[in-house]
Amino acid sequence: MSLMGAMNSAISALAAQSHALSTIANNLANSDTTAYKSSKTSFNNLVAGTGSNTSGGVAATTRSNISQQGLVTQSTHTTHLGIEGNGFFVVSDNADSRSRYYTRNGEFNVDTGGYLVNGGHYLLGWTTDASGNPTGGTSETNLQPINLNAIRSSVEATNKVHTQANLPSEAAVGTKYQTSFEVYDALGTTSTITATYEKTAANEWKLTYADPVSPSTKAKTGTVTSAAITLKFNSTDGTLASTTPANPQLTIGSWTTGAANSTIDISLGTPGKKDGMTQHASKNPNKPDIDVQDIQQNGLAYGNLKNVQIAKDGQVVAFFDNGEQRTIYQIPIANFRNINGLTAMSNGLYARSAESGNSTLHVPSNGGAGSIKGGHLERSTVDTSAEFADMLAAQQAYSSASQIMSTSNKMFDTLLNAVR
Repeated sequence: MSLMGAMNSAISALAAQSHALSTIANNLANSDTTAYKSSKTSFNNLVAGTGSNTSGGVAATTRSNISQQGLVTQSTHTTHLGIEGNGFFVVSDNADSRSRYYTRNGEFNVDTGGYLVNGGHYLLGWTTDASGNPTGGTSETNLQPINLNAIRSSVEATNKVHTQANLPSEAAVGTKYQTSFEVYDALGTTSTITATYEKTAANEWKLTYADPVSPSTKAKTGTVTSAAITLKFNSTDGTLASTTPANPQLTIGSWTTGAANSTIDISLGTPGKKDGMTQHASKNPNKPDIDVQDIQQNGLAYGNLKNVQIAKDGQVVAFFDNGEQRTIYQIPIANFRNINGLTAMSNGLYARSAESGNSTLHVPSNGGAGSIKGGHLERSTVDTSAEFADMLAAQQAYSSASQIMSTSNKMFDTLLNAVR
């Protein structure tokens, strides 16, 4: 190798180690960046010239290990998401755009518009039906920004009431006892209904229902249109013997809210069993009273969104203050034929390229896709101790290349002095 070849080798070494130091600096700067994937510098030798007049050198390139898994740790926000395994979240740069980017940075929060966003990018998912199945297909074109403000609670009219209670067997004929329960009309409005049990004969009672009223104002909200119900009890064990009608119903019309008429099945228990109404001696013979064990009714009032949780299968579950919980979106995981061929961008984003190929979408934990951990974040893959070791190695190599430059320069000066 000639003296000039040595100089060229040293120059390439200085450039390569500068490149390595830049990569190390970038890794250390992002050691706490969510889901950051560390990069490594690869060195390749260079040979110039032929025969005995060859000289060497080195070239440096950066290689990103995008597929490397970072540690998934717990977060304080339920909308933060971490991926364990392969894949990426799909995001868009605005709520109306059809652009597609991919990220493992799941630091999503709810913005003022109700969207799940991270750094101005919107998390995409499929809308789901009442059973949690995606509606409209599972292609990329059907992905929509997840908007929690667009989610509304369901309402459900009451259509069944079950009562389990004991009527005092020692009560005199003509005595009256009352219970009350809430019902919901078809528009989700809550009303209170009072049930009156009147003893009409030995082992026989009449059950009537008063018109529904508002729980707060006590104003009438509808009109009961069904007839009274007769209950007969067995004298041998106090169990329910029969009801008239056999399948009693409570019907309500003229709701002041404008809701449709209500038909409510009244469940008073199975004849001969103790799963509903019974007639036994009162717990307090001196002051007999009805003993209500349970009154259950279905139906839902309109509710407000209270909380959102994301399951490991990517289902976004909404919890409402009326007790309803419902799956509202399905978050997919995007996979690529060559993950390390993706084009890295700022803010933890990646774009597909010719090397990565197109994305394929999967339900989390299916088709080779990783699982989602709600309330967790993936940490950076940077190992600071390894980076400092690499930095020392780069420093020593740079210093050695500088020494070669200095020595070659002195040798050139000596040669020039010899010919003067």
